[in-house]
Amino acid sequence: MVTGCNYSEDGKPEEVKYQTTDVQPFFASGSTFIAPLINRWGADYEKTHKVHVNYHPIGSGGGIKNLREGVGAFAASDAPLSDGDLKGMPEIVQIPVTAGPVCVIYNVPGLGSQLKLSGKTLAGIFAGNIISWEDPAIARENPGIKLPHAAIVVVHRSDGSGTTAIFTNYLSKVSPEWLSKFGNGLSVQWQSGIGGDGSSVVINTVKHTPGTIGYTELSYAKQESVAVAAIQNRAGEYVTPSPKSAFLAVNAFTSELANDLRTPIVDPPATAKGAYPISGLSFILIPKDNTHGRGEQQALRDFLGYSLSTGQDVAEQLSYTKLPPQVQQQGEALLTQLTESGKPTK
Repeated sequence: MVTGCNYSEDGKPEEVKYQTTDVQPFFASGSTFIAPLINRWGADYEKTHKVHVNYHPIGSGGGIKNLREGVGAFAASDAPLSDGDLKGMPEIVQIPVTAGPVCVIYNVPGLGSQLKLSGKTLAGIFAGNIISWEDPAIARENPGIKLPHAAIVVVHRSDGSGTTAIFTNYLSKVSPEWLSKFGNGLSVQWQSGIGGDGSSVVINTVKHTPGTIGYTELSYAKQESVAVAAIQNRAGEYVTPSPKSAFLAVNAFTSELANDLRTPIVDPPATAKGAYPISGLSFILIPKDNTHGRGEQQALRDFLGYSLSTGQDVAEQLSYTKLPPQVQQQGEALLTQLTESGKPTK
């Protein structure tokens, strides 16, 4: 019998027992963005390997906190750690495993057509400068649509969130005012609105509250069948979030990513026709060296190798984006850095 741990509601481990003597359990936490995909990878991989992945989606900020405290085999985050963040931590390898769009979701009864928004207007809404659905800025971008005389209620994440990091990176890039007042990161000081702890709270609040607007991952938006806005890119196109439109965004930044995989992939250049402008990479963060001496690091490397190869084929089924070959190869190269008690993994 293998004794491992499960996660309580606060993301801390609790003991759990496995009946199979040679099962390798992995305990991890972090991003809600990537949770459905990690769970699918884990379930598929477990069918042919004696590995069990127990992932707790507590938000990127919570996963990073656990990583700092040595809780779990890895963390997942949609906001990679900066050089400053890494100070005082054991050496961490940050591996991109997927990408996807952050959707702008809304609940405007009777609208009749898909809402269209430019980055400038979106920033104005979330900054609290545009407070009515019939505001002229929204009306100009949605000609022929009867907008309601109703207040806009912003719904945002209240926990440390990689989804928020992607979203606010985009707003900071398209709006100098947003950048100066709010900036970007796992959390920001929101001007107003309703805060939700986790993607499910945000999406349920929007789904059941008329007049609201928020942001979430595409997989969650599809699962809950909420309305999703088309966002204007630099080419002037209003683009609906999809695996394909997010792939075009990632692909527009391959030169920059070759130098630094932490490069934000929001607001791609006008040459990236069809690209959805609010997209991001999602990372697995792993201590470079594992000293537990039970073959954990080798088993984890094998699982992540699967995620970067065969596992990429299921990404689009769950509304994620298959990585461009170059980024996939960069991720595979990073796996070779993983060691166990100082010895290379294979």
